[in-house]
Amino acid sequence: MPKRDLRPLPRSFFDRDPRRVARDLLGKILIRGSRTKISMAARIVEVEAYLGFKDPAAHAFRGMTARNSVLFGPPGHAYVYFIYGMHYCLNVSCQPSGTPGGVLFRALEPIAGEVQMAKQRGISITHRGDLLRLTSGPGKLTEAFGITSKRDNGCDLTSLSAGLWIADDGSSVGRIRRTPRIGIRVAVDDPLRFLLAGNPFVSGPKRLR
Repeated sequence: MPKRDLRPLPRSFFDRDPRRVARDLLGKILIRGSRTKISMAARIVEVEAYLGFKDPAAHAFRGMTARNSVLFGPPGHAYVYFIYGMHYCLNVSCQPSGTPGGVLFRALEPIAGEVQMAKQRGISITHRGDLLRLTSGPGKLTEAFGITSKRDNGCDLTSLSAGLWIADDGSSVGRIRRTPRIGIRVAVDDPLRFLLAGNPFVSGPKRLR
């Protein structure tokens, strides 16, 4: 882990267009635990932006429901949902209250707590290939971090008291690549997926890295 004193990103960071938030989230760190006792941490290497009312692929496109209400609330809160009856997906709300928007976390690069992540994923780490499988996908990263709707939906990712938060360690991110999103059936050509070019933890086709 970086030695500098990590603090959560401010709410103002998320109070912007999801496309700007998505791009700026690359290189930041998702943390499980407190500032003095971090159990797991991973660098954000791939995200997707969802634009609310303007985006037919967004959960908020048709309006607010009990399920997606977090996206309509204050920025900087976790929106966690269950998909395909198999895994959870983590998003963060963006833009001012009442204006829906969000960013989906697609892949992380582990930097602390890999053994705990592997245990929660039910896999062993015996070589680099195992490490690459830990958090290289939206369902994998939530399982590794123990993220569920019951535990984390609605939690404030700008607050240390939430136990799940996002920090900036000042690291340089290098080249960023922008591509169409993955695994959706509408608005498939919109280039709203952002990733760190060449990072081995990025999910999806290798040709897009």
